[in-house]
Amino acid sequence: MGKKVKITINGQSVEIEKGTSILDAAKQIGVIIPTLCYHKDLCVAGNCRVCIVEVVGQKRLAPACATPCEEGMDILTNTHKVRNSRKHIIELLLSEHNADCTSCYKNGNCELQLLASEYKIMNQDFIHLVPFRNYTIDDYSPSIIKDDSKCIRCQRCVRTCAELQSVNALTMAYKGEYAQVTTFFKKSMNDVICTNCGQCVNHCPTGALVEKNYIEEVWAAISDKDKYVVIQTAPAVRVGLGEELGFDPGSRSTGKMVAALKRLGFDSVMDTDFTADLTIMEEGTELLTRLKKALAGNDKTVKLPMTTSCSPGWIKFIEHLYPEFLDHLSSCKSPQQMFGALVKTYYAKARKMDPAKIVSVSVMPCTAKKFEAARPEMHDSGYRDVDYVLTTRELAIMIKQAGIDFKKLEDMHFDRLMGESTGAGVIFGVTGGVMEAALRTAYELVTGREVPFENLNITPVRGMEGVREARIKIDNPLKEWAFLDGVELKCAVAHGLVNAKYLMDKVKAGKADYHFIEFMACPGGCLGGGGQPIPTNPEIRQRRAEAIYAEDAGMPYRKSHENPEIIKIYKDFLGHPLSEVSHHLLHTKYTPRRL
Repeated sequence: MGKKVKITINGQSVEIEKGTSILDAAKQIGVIIPTLCYHKDLCVAGNCRVCIVEVVGQKRLAPACATPCEEGMDILTNTHKVRNSRKHIIELLLSEHNADCTSCYKNGNCELQLLASEYKIMNQDFIHLVPFRNYTIDDYSPSIIKDDSKCIRCQRCVRTCAELQSVNALTMAYKGEYAQVTTFFKKSMNDVICTNCGQCVNHCPTGALVEKNYIEEVWAAISDKDKYVVIQTAPAVRVGLGEELGFDPGSRSTGKMVAALKRLGFDSVMDTDFTADLTIMEEGTELLTRLKKALAGNDKTVKLPMTTSCSPGWIKFIEHLYPEFLDHLSSCKSPQQMFGALVKTYYAKARKMDPAKIVSVSVMPCTAKKFEAARPEMHDSGYRDVDYVLTTRELAIMIKQAGIDFKKLEDMHFDRLMGESTGAGVIFGVTGGVMEAALRTAYELVTGREVPFENLNITPVRGMEGVREARIKIDNPLKEWAFLDGVELKCAVAHGLVNAKYLMDKVKAGKADYHFIEFMACPGGCLGGGGQPIPTNPEIRQRRAEAIYAEDAGMPYRKSHENPEIIKIYKDFLGHPLSEVSHHLLHTKYTPRRL
């Protein structure tokens, strides 16, 4: 506990820890101060000045988010001067903002729109400048649209790209009235080092940054009687979708989500968790193969640590910034892309269908999945493996458009053949989940015993710390794996690209002796993805994580190798992990990228 100071807010005395911001101190006594540039995930900036308050004895109004409390402060948050100043600031922001609210993608979830409503901005005292500005709309990226006419220069996106992701695709240019958020060299979002992670979209308070949506294309496919539309749903969607449809954060809505998708008209509703389990079989076998070559065969060319390859934001990050380490990536495609490849091969064959008539759709918590689906590498089925990617938010829009009362839906189950999954597949949606799922299977394959953790919960890899480590000693392995006897398997987990950079810099410097590393581009993993409901913050991400672990705990199977449909697909189609068929359909390579 730090030193306490006594302050007064609107005449009410309060004791607070020294250094607490006025904004946080006010919250503790039920006083709401409006904000725009402030976000719990980001450093304090004080750019927009919407949160100004009056501190008695000071000439200037102070930004509440950036002003620490000191002993004896007398703070006023609701004086005539404060209210008028806030109103004028909002009016100034609106004067430069393209207020086409009724046709804006963020209509109903725009923080500027909410402030204008709360402060009842009915008349503009300042000239409307939008017609005089040479604004541009950048829609070249398959994932993100950047509309400068709606930017309020709060710099949340710039700070997000730098602080959370260490990408720096966005920056501030010029000063004063000419200041603008731009990309380096004023290139499009598709031509800079952008990972398509969408965290800028999640943190933008207006419609200046939004995902590129494919809702109408999916509706058209559903309406086409000549098409058979298959949809897969990622593990994090089931703990996020409810937030857009009237449920509290952290609510699980798996059964209702399936029911809604069937009502929307999809011909088959299946689960990405199935191919998450398949990923574990392929990736776990790949890791053990590398370890065998390195430890038993003393092969110095083996690339360790091996890193996960499920997060497309992380893949684009390493392609740009650490291309010399691409061979360290698992060659496994992401579960989304494995699913897409199998839908147009294994599923089409089993259902005696023409794959050319199958439209493969996925619902993802991630905007980078849109970019991933469009990669030229992702056509191993002979077709584009995944035709359209919807975010969790886009699916919620479709459900609302269809007039479905989500809360009243009866739970339904995924369709079979590629709809069965395990708890290991579910936890792919949270940071550390891929690592935990892999260890549950790999340890048992090597020793014939379950991992030595209570209820299969590998707690060292769980949590929201930016980087976590786990070490598991292998004792008395099966004969085939005798070379691993006594080996301590060293693992690490990182989420958010700023933490990925920290860990990769250690690997690059030769200061990381790990065997296996899980990387997720987004804070909290997929559950904090760029396509998840807005707002998102540490508390909401924690509640989503708890929901995912609860889903895992309630599953009849909790280890990927026990999934009956996984056993069936190897028997009927793939043969075995890393077979010629699986290598062709389920594995890939990536390409170094330079500007």
